[in-house]
Amino acid sequence: MDLHVSLVGRRDLAGQIYAQLRAAILDGRLRAGEALPPTRELARRLSISRNTVGVAYDRLAAEGFLTSRVGAGTYVRETGSAARGAPAASPLRPRRIWDEVSVWPPPMPGIRWDFRAGLPDVRLFPYESWRRIMAGLLRPSGLGDPVDPAGLPALREAIARHIGVSRSVRANGRDIVVTSGVQQALDLIVRVLLEPGDVVAVEDPGYPPVRMLLAAAGMRVRGVPVDAEGLRVDALPGDARAVYVTPSHQFPMGMPMSLPRRRALLDWARRRDVVIVEDDYDTEYRYGGRPIEPLQSIDEDGRVLYTGTFSKIMRPVLRLGFLVAPPALHRAFRMARYVTSWHAELPAQAALARFIDEGLLARHIRRSRREYRARHERVAELVGRLFGDRLTLVPAEAGLHLSAVLPAGADDAAIAARALGAGVGLFTLSEFAVARPPAVSGLVFGYGAVAPPEIEAGLRRLREAAG
Repeated sequence: MDLHVSLVGRRDLAGQIYAQLRAAILDGRLRAGEALPPTRELARRLSISRNTVGVAYDRLAAEGFLTSRVGAGTYVRETGSAARGAPAASPLRPRRIWDEVSVWPPPMPGIRWDFRAGLPDVRLFPYESWRRIMAGLLRPSGLGDPVDPAGLPALREAIARHIGVSRSVRANGRDIVVTSGVQQALDLIVRVLLEPGDVVAVEDPGYPPVRMLLAAAGMRVRGVPVDAEGLRVDALPGDARAVYVTPSHQFPMGMPMSLPRRRALLDWARRRDVVIVEDDYDTEYRYGGRPIEPLQSIDEDGRVLYTGTFSKIMRPVLRLGFLVAPPALHRAFRMARYVTSWHAELPAQAALARFIDEGLLARHIRRSRREYRARHERVAELVGRLFGDRLTLVPAEAGLHLSAVLPAGADDAAIAARALGAGVGLFTLSEFAVARPPAVSGLVFGYGAVAPPEIEAGLRRLREAAG
């Protein structure tokens, strides 16, 4: 153990060592069974005599804190239970915004049927292929020199090819900034393009962590209602500097933004010199209808910043995403990435580049899309049959969840609470709302984390709990 002992002056050195080791044992920094450095080694590091260290060890052993094993060394015998903490009082105080930010989603203990949105089925992931790639990269010659802050060049090129083919996004490797997900992409956008106090428009209902990030960065967040065609452009605030949208699959409602509405949004942003942040979080999972053309692909002014994530496709713990930026912003985004988290996730970046290039990502998407399509259809059928008298499904042909609207005045939070008590976890539409009271209430049925044989049992239990 690299044990830190600080000696002051030359008086009572053994007593100083004794006091510091005793305090470390009592407050739990040194745990029962941990080995202390041999007296000769600690004496050499402290530039004192070995006997001085021996006196401190003997005193601790006599008091029952240490024990010696012949030929093995000296070990901690007892520890205290109090954890070491910060001083009781500090003059430092966080900004008030941090009193309003909380972890989302909140913990849901005791879930048996997990219908929370946004969770993929991790059992579908090809672990053996990923493990093979990672094992090769973690050899001494597997990873090269430090990379561009924007990300590993091989991964940026692979992402550009992938989204160009699968999503019709116009980009090359130079346009890509690798991130740890959409949250980091949005954080970079705020740093590069916005000023504290700027107004940012978001969809209502919409993704809560986005609003929390914007508020924490000093933005003024304004909710904009959505309807059957997506974000209502006519309701956008005139002083907005940026708009965050999920046009391909509105989160959480599920409808796509119509082409006329998308063109209206681009025209509005052009006239007012506004940046559009397009979050295309699960386009790969489309089960019917015509493919939705991204805003980025019909943007003629270079004001759409396109973001995406691989967490929904692969595993949430593999924190990898991307941002597509026009050439005029390349250097600024690269520098923003540099000053925040340069070289993050390098082994995972290299592995994902090979995963894409070997065709494994495309194969995984095809296989999982078939599985999720079956679950999508099953959930839609069962919700219509079991809840048709109370819930109205929002038409959706993509993603890992379906939303359903309750009659006006219904308390979706109370239903979700009763469901959780019965072992069913799910989100409500009201918890995604910006305006209070929420304009709409309802339930969100995620089907990524529920095994197919359990879907009907879980929904029946929900019906019983809902009353």
